[in-house]
Amino acid sequence: MTLLRLGIAQLNPVVGDLTGNTDRVVSAIADANRQGCALVVFPELVLSGYPPEDLVLRPAFIEGMGASLGVVAGATAGLDTVAVVGFVDERDGARFNAAAVCAAGEVVGTYHKRQLPNYAVFDEQRYFAVGAEPLVLWEVGGVAVGITICEDVWVANGPSRQLGEGGAEVLVNLNGSPYHQGKVAERERVLAERVAEAGCPVVYVNQVGGQDELIFDGTSLVMDTNATVIHRLPAFAEELSVVDLEVPARETGAPSLPVVPVTPPAHRRPTHPAPPHLTDVLSPTDEVYAALVLGTRDYARKNGFSEVVIGLSGGVDSSLVAAIAADALGPDKVHGVAMPSRYSSDHSVADATDLADRLGIGLRTIRIEPAHQAFLDMLADSFSGASLGLTEENLQSRIRAVVLMALSNQFNWLLLTTSNKSESAVGYSTLYGDSAGGLAVIKDVPKLLVYELCRRRNEVAVAAGDAPPIPGSVITKPPSAELRPDQRDDQSLPPYEVLDPLLEAYVERDKSVPDLVAGGFDEGTARRIARLVDSAEYKRRQSPPGLRVTTKAFGKDRRLPITNAFRG
Repeated sequence: MTLLRLGIAQLNPVVGDLTGNTDRVVSAIADANRQGCALVVFPELVLSGYPPEDLVLRPAFIEGMGASLGVVAGATAGLDTVAVVGFVDERDGARFNAAAVCAAGEVVGTYHKRQLPNYAVFDEQRYFAVGAEPLVLWEVGGVAVGITICEDVWVANGPSRQLGEGGAEVLVNLNGSPYHQGKVAERERVLAERVAEAGCPVVYVNQVGGQDELIFDGTSLVMDTNATVIHRLPAFAEELSVVDLEVPARETGAPSLPVVPVTPPAHRRPTHPAPPHLTDVLSPTDEVYAALVLGTRDYARKNGFSEVVIGLSGGVDSSLVAAIAADALGPDKVHGVAMPSRYSSDHSVADATDLADRLGIGLRTIRIEPAHQAFLDMLADSFSGASLGLTEENLQSRIRAVVLMALSNQFNWLLLTTSNKSESAVGYSTLYGDSAGGLAVIKDVPKLLVYELCRRRNEVAVAAGDAPPIPGSVITKPPSAELRPDQRDDQSLPPYEVLDPLLEAYVERDKSVPDLVAGGFDEGTARRIARLVDSAEYKRRQSPPGLRVTTKAFGKDRRLPITNAFRG
């Protein structure tokens, strides 16, 4: 056995912040060196942040990236630690998603990503060339290390197998792997397959943090040759973790791939073992909630907002968003606004007040009736003899949006919208009304999951000895937009117990209407809901970005034409 002490730098970079990201990397290298690490590994494209998208097409950005890499490499001078850092490399006019091996003050080599994902939220073939240089191994602390980047490990018989068969004793894999439900278990299954192929341990290092609609969970880990996770970092938290990896000697002879020695001569082997670190995996519901909290916090702070404003209707959606915001930014940074109309029930304002008191957030009440009546009077001649119906309902929602945006403008508060995925799917929202804002926190959360998250948030509070933050009446009362007398969601939509599974099949799994009917859904309901989903595309295209937690969110994941005559 050879003992390799390595650092796993699970960082939260900011896309485009070359100076800030460089400072984070340099600080982590110094910290890893103080703790006696022979190797410290960073996430994919950590210097640029992931995904940098069209920034990589700007020459000035690439020049800045090169300068940043020079600073990082220089920071290894005189240290015992080798750093593997993700960056964008430009060679002869082509750009590569790359990893730099930095040691003794220099970039001693690079690896270019070979598998470029071009599905779901990924668009790497637009930006990068495929790596094709000969594979090599890097001798660090007496261990032959192979380097791969993200998608390289998702492909069977790819670089992992080639490196393992070529003599690698450890594989390190740099990642910008975004979160969705079930992703952690899916990754571990794939990594186990790569361990079996390569015949050696795998060190998986993932980015953490929110970037627009994407959320990166981290959950970096080390998997041994038995495909057992022996080291796991926490989800949704930035951390530098140190692990002493016992690397078994290869039974085969000398490596067939070239081995480049990069360990500084002065490397000190650790005299005291690093403590074990095996963070438990969160439950599925806790995982989603933590993702939404991190995504909200990072979207606000990385875009220059310290406070948020939310319209509180007393309903379950706005209550959940308020709880997430309070956990993300602190209750004193969350401003609730109740905006009752002539159709609002007494319990709506009471529930909003109760919620604000429980969360400790601010609440102001601004009645919209004066503006509502003024608009009706102003439009009376134009609408003479016509029944307003839906027009009046939407008018109320748009008045509320104007009020919220006025507060946002005046106080630099980020407006959080509260529509859920079920509503967004079928267009059950008002364009330029309740769909308007800066971030749609639960845009990718189906209605049934909204209820589950609310119940779970209350359970966590009670288990901690606190009062439940979300009033029970909010969770139990029938959902309603309250834009006309006695309105309920189930007057316009199927029960969510029917709607959500149908939407999951049609939106996330691309099932056709015949597929839905064959799967047991009523044909009339399936055709109606599919038509609503398709016709609401123009609304979704104008809605704010929303945090992605499922396998297919509205946004980067799902790109359908607005003008679309296909019905299937």
